[in-house]
Amino acid sequence: MKVAEPKKIFCHAELCMIALKWLKRANSAGGHGCHIALSECRSGWDGEIPDAIGFRAAGLHDGSVVVEVKTSRADFIADRKKPHRQRGEGMGNWRYFMCPEGVIQANELPDGWGLLWVNSRRHVKPISGPAAYAKAGYTAFFEQTAIWRQLSDQCREQWLLVKILHRVGDPNELNVKLKSAYTERHKLAEKCNKQNTEIESLKRELRLFQRNHNISKP
Repeated sequence: MKVAEPKKIFCHAELCMIALKWLKRANSAGGHGCHIALSECRSGWDGEIPDAIGFRAAGLHDGSVVVEVKTSRADFIADRKKPHRQRGEGMGNWRYFMCPEGVIQANELPDGWGLLWVNSRRHVKPISGPAAYAKAGYTAFFEQTAIWRQLSDQCREQWLLVKILHRVGDPNELNVKLKSAYTERHKLAEKCNKQNTEIESLKRELRLFQRNHNISKP
C-alpha cells in the first residue's frame, strides 16, 4: 500500500524566500551570515540553477552556501537524478536541503549535505550540517564549517556573480561613488571630533571661570 505524502504547507517559492532570509542570518542565530543571497539564478547557459545561494566574505569561514528547496519526498528523490548530483559536483562549499518539518530525515541525505526543517510558523530549524552547531558557540560552528566544507564549481559561481553584477549596473561607477562617500564620511567624522574637542575645552574654561568668580551653576 502506497503511503500518502503529507499535505504541502508551503509552495516552492515560499521556501525559497525563507531560504534567502536564512542564508543572511547571523551565525549566532543559526545562519551562515552571507552578505548576499540569490534565488533561482542560472549558473551558465545550462546546468545547475540553485534554489538559493549565498556568498560570505568576512575573513573567516568564507565561501558559498547552497540551499535546495524540497516541498515533497518525491521532489527530494527526483533530485538524485540531476547530473551534477551524480558526479558529486555542483555549487556551494556548504550545501543544505530545506523542507517542511519531517519531510526529509537526516539519514537520507547525500554525503556532505545538511538539512533544514521549516515548521508551520516559518521557523527554520537546522537538523544537520554546520548550522546545527551554530548556537553551540562560535568555536563549535567554526570547527564544523571546516569538516563539512566541499569543493564547489567555482566557474559556475563566477558566471552567476558576474551576470548578477552586470544587471545591477556599472560596478566601477558604483565603486567610485562608494569611495567618495567613505571619504566624505571620514571628513565629517574628523570635523565632528574637532568640534567635540572645542566644546569640551569651552566647558572646562566655563567651569574655571565659575570657580574663580564664585558663580554657582544655574
